[in-house]
Amino acid sequence: MTHLHITGWVLALILLFVSYSFYKQGKKPGKIVHMILRLDYLFILYSGGDLLAEYFRASGLPMGEVIVKSLAGLWVIVSMEMILVKTSKGKATKSFWIQLVVAFVIALILGLFRLPYGFYFG
Repeated sequence: MTHLHITGWVLALILLFVSYSFYKQGKKPGKIVHMILRLDYLFILYSGGDLLAEYFRASGLPMGEVIVKSLAGLWVIVSMEMILVKTSKGKATKSFWIQLVVAFVIALILGLFRLPYGFYFG
């Protein structure tokens, strides 16, 4: 399930930048790519929910970090969606780009380096 989750996030970031560039150029495929990204959100939420359930079943794990990582992941999805919606309407997106970077760094640090299903540098 971890591989599906990571693949979903990589695909989501690629689709974000493709859709953003189409929206900035005023091209119609931006909306299509945006809808595909929304489907990818479902894969991310499903795999993330399954990983969250695995964490809750395990004992001795730092539950506070798991919850913060989950909330940061949701924050990333919301920021990505808001960037594309605001871009499609021609509005400013700087604050959402900043939120995306902050939330992504939090989720990445907790997911890859702190929690058990990430990397371990013993």
